[in-house]
Amino acid sequence: MKTVYLDVCALCRPYDDQTYTRIHLETTAVRLILRAVENGAYKMVYSPVHEKEISATSDDVEREDLLFLIDKIATRMEQAITHTRKRAENLVSAGFGVADAAHLAYAERAQAFFISCDDKLIKKCTKSDLKIWAGSPIMFCEKEDIK
Repeated sequence: MKTVYLDVCALCRPYDDQTYTRIHLETTAVRLILRAVENGAYKMVYSPVHEKEISATSDDVEREDLLFLIDKIATRMEQAITHTRKRAENLVSAGFGVADAAHLAYAERAQAFFISCDDKLIKKCTKSDLKIWAGSPIMFCEKEDIK
């Protein structure tokens, strides 16, 4: 079964200002992906990095909704082992931020499609030596023909 790894930016998209067309379209794509996960077409994983970032969310409702969501439909990955930590350190050395590098290292470990709404991060991913696909929720829906 194919595995997806949505970063917190993507998971938070439904809570952003939906009056912007791009945000609305990405929200729709995120919801389509989550529905595909719930229907068993994909497996979704999350890491301790998700828990840390979501726990820091200031909006109580958003934070609780996101924690409930990942607990309900995703599988938690174990704490970073030596290889994952080393890979994250390599990605930081290659110019990724610490949290992004940790997310990417976990996604690689799970051999998951990495999904983010962060254009700069996606661009950096495409120019790096990642061993997984990385793109936006819309790109993923187009690639996988999710409607």
